[in-house]
Amino acid sequence: MPGQVETELLTAFARFAGPVRGVGVTLISVFGVLSVPTDVLPLGLGLFGLVLIGAVADFRSPRVAFVLSIVRVVALCAAQEQFGATGAWSLNVLTTTAITLQWEWGPKVTVPTTAALLTVYLTAVWGDGGVVLRVVVECVLARLALLLLRRSSRRVDELRTRRAALERQEAVALERRRREREYLALLHDTASATFLVVAVNGREADPAEVAGYARRDLDLLTGTSGVPRDSSVDVGSSLRAVVERSPLEVDARWESVLAPASVALALVRAVREALTNVERHAGTGAARLRVRASGGGVEVEVTDAGRGFDVGAVSNHRRGLRGSVVERMAAVGGRAEVTSRPGRTTVRMEWPGG
Repeated sequence: MPGQVETELLTAFARFAGPVRGVGVTLISVFGVLSVPTDVLPLGLGLFGLVLIGAVADFRSPRVAFVLSIVRVVALCAAQEQFGATGAWSLNVLTTTAITLQWEWGPKVTVPTTAALLTVYLTAVWGDGGVVLRVVVECVLARLALLLLRRSSRRVDELRTRRAALERQEAVALERRRREREYLALLHDTASATFLVVAVNGREADPAEVAGYARRDLDLLTGTSGVPRDSSVDVGSSLRAVVERSPLEVDARWESVLAPASVALALVRAVREALTNVERHAGTGAARLRVRASGGGVEVEVTDAGRGFDVGAVSNHRRGLRGSVVERMAAVGGRAEVTSRPGRTTVRMEWPGG
């Protein structure tokens, strides 16, 4: 199947071949009428009217134009004997018609059509073999030009397809590496912290408490959708690695707030995206993070004193805050709100609990 560029090329040739033929044949016919003898001028004007009708069809209907193109060539060839001319009018119209047909129709149509028109011309005008060679060469060149352009456009389509595939592969690889880094960060704040408790406290560690930590760590690391509501993790501890790995100077303060593992994971990813936006766009190297209990849920707020932006002017295809913060919080039953003005931008995330 032709690609997008090749399809557009073929469409352009098919669209403009008719108008080019109509304009070209009309101009040729103007000079043809001026060259006919006075006594047969009415016949010349009648043929010119036929040319104009065909030109209108060239702009409107390819199938009707195809039929009228053949009719006007045959009519001009039949009238050449009365004109007493050399057949230049009919020959030029024939040549223009044969060339432009190469851009609209395939060889199965154009080859027999061109052969038939040449036969009519040679019979009516008694032309020599040079006319046949001229028309054949011009038609071959027109077809060759189309084929070369199709080949180039097909190559462009192949390159675009290959580039799109590479971009998809790169996006998948980047997403995989991002998830791996995120998983390692969570591993640091969950299982590593549990191991540290065991290593520090040794035999004094409460086995039941350690087992509870381990279950919550496993829930957070696997992201299991069926995590029980009472299987909770500390939100502040989960966010610690995000703060430590951020290149920003983050003033982080949090209360001890427990939330389901899926909620904590959503908050970790949302806060990371918020801090990334501060780093990239705010024009400041500092941010503030607050985590506090809110009723039975949790509220997380990321604030910066950067240049700010117009929240309403952000295009719908920009997926940063919308996809990584707002939609992510909505997916776990929470909400997120972004407010901004010069000197203060706030991303507030809330999970109501339940």
